[in-house]
Amino acid sequence: MSGRSKGLRSKSRKKLTKHPREKGLSPVSRAVQDLPVGSKVSIILDPGVVKGQPHPRYHGRTGVISERRGRAYVVDVRDGGSIKKIISRPEHLRLVEA
Repeated sequence: MSGRSKGLRSKSRKKLTKHPREKGLSPVSRAVQDLPVGSKVSIILDPGVVKGQPHPRYHGRTGVISERRGRAYVVDVRDGGSIKKIISRPEHLRLVEA
C-alpha cells in the first residue's frame, strides 16, 4: 500500500473552502490592487485562485510588505522567533487598517 500524500494543500479543507455567500469569482479589484511598500497586510487565502498562493500555514497572519516582485509582493511575517519572507499575489492580501 502506498503512503499518504503530503502535498501543499493537504490538511487544509476548512482553510481552502469558500463560505456559501462568497462562492463564485472573486472581484477583479482584489487582483489588481496596488499595495504600497511598508504597509501592513493580512494574508487571507483566496481558494479560487491557486496561483501565487502562500502556504496555508500563513493563512490569517499579518505582516509588512517589503518589496514588489513581478506581480507578487514579498511580505515579512514573524514566525516564532524568526522573520519569514512570504511571496504572495495581491489576491491573497488585504490591507490592515491602522
